[in-house]
Amino acid sequence: MQVFRGLHHTLLTDGGPSAVTVGNFDGVHRGHQAMLALLKSEAEHRELVSTVLTFEPHPRDFFAARAGAPGKAPARIATLRDKLGELARCGVGRVVVLRFDQVFADQSPQAFIDDVLLRGVKARYVLVGDDFCFGAKRAGDYAMLDAAGERQGFDVARMMSYEVHGLRVSSSAVREALAVGDMALAARLLGRPYSISGHVTHGRKLGRELGAGPGGGDGFRTLNLRFPHPKPAAHGVFIVRTHGLGTEPLDGVASLGARPTVDDSGRVLLEVHCLGWPAHLGSEGGYGKLVRVELLHKLRDEVRYDGLDALTAAIAQDVSHAHRWLSDHHAAHAAERRQTTRDRIQGR
Repeated sequence: MQVFRGLHHTLLTDGGPSAVTVGNFDGVHRGHQAMLALLKSEAEHRELVSTVLTFEPHPRDFFAARAGAPGKAPARIATLRDKLGELARCGVGRVVVLRFDQVFADQSPQAFIDDVLLRGVKARYVLVGDDFCFGAKRAGDYAMLDAAGERQGFDVARMMSYEVHGLRVSSSAVREALAVGDMALAARLLGRPYSISGHVTHGRKLGRELGAGPGGGDGFRTLNLRFPHPKPAAHGVFIVRTHGLGTEPLDGVASLGARPTVDDSGRVLLEVHCLGWPAHLGSEGGYGKLVRVELLHKLRDEVRYDGLDALTAAIAQDVSHAHRWLSDHHAAHAAERRQTTRDRIQGR
C-alpha cells in the first residue's frame, strides 16, 4: 500500500486514475470494511487504483481547537499508525493523508472536486457514505457530487449504513462502547479485538520498584507505548494480550491513561505488565520492538492513589483478577471447542 502525506508531486504526476472514497476512518470498523471491500471490487473491475482520502488531524479536532474548546473534539479510537495498518489489511492500494487546516476548511465544494478529487487523485469513481458532506460549511452533499460526476465525467455511488444485530455501525458507536468499557461490543463493531500498536519506549522504570520486595526482582515492570492523542476513546485498566514479543502472544494487565498518581504531565501512555515475561528477551529486550496490544476486558477506571504503596496494592489486585478472568476465559473457549468438535462428529 502506498501512503502519501498530502497531494504529493509523485502522486500528481505518476499516480494512476482512482476509485476513491473519502472519510476519517477512525477505527476502520465493520462499516468501513464493507465500504472498502466494495471500493476494492469496483477498482479491480474498472482497472483503477483503490484510493482512500483521509484526514489528520480529525476535522472535528480542528474545529474544536479553532472554537477554543478542544475538549469538544471526539475521543480518538486509533492512532494514524493503526488506521493505516487496518486500511492495508483491507487491501487498499493507496492512502492520501490530507492535513485538515484553515485553508482546507475554507475550500469550496467545487474546489474540492476539481483540485482534490480530479486533479489530485484522478478520480474516475467516487464512493461515499450516506451522510457524506464536504467543502466549506459542509455545503457539498451527495446530490451535488453526483451532479458534478455527470457533468465532469466520473461515477458516483453511495453506500448506506451498515448494521450488526440491528445496531448501526459507526465510529461514534465504537467510541461509546469503549467509553463504558464494553470491549465485547467494541470487538463486534470492529470485527476484531480493539488494539493499540506502537514501539516500546523507555519510561521512568518505576514499575520495577513497585512490589519488588527486599530481595529485588522486576516487580511490576511495564512496556510503555505512547498514545499520541490527549483523549483516547478507551481509558482505565484492562486485561490484555500483547503480540510481537515472541512467537506466542502474552497475557497481561495494562493501564491506558495519564497516570495521575505518578505523573501530572497529561501525556497518555499505555503501560503493559506481561504476566509471563519471555526469558530470552532479558530485562531490556522489549525496548524498540513494535508490539500490538489487544484490550480484551476492562477491570476498572484509572484512579489517583495517595501514594505508591496504595498503587502497588491496586496493581497486585488487578493481576489477581486478570489471572482469574483469563482462567475462566480459557476454560470457556476450551469447552466451546469441545462442543464444536462433538457437533461436527455427530453431523449437526
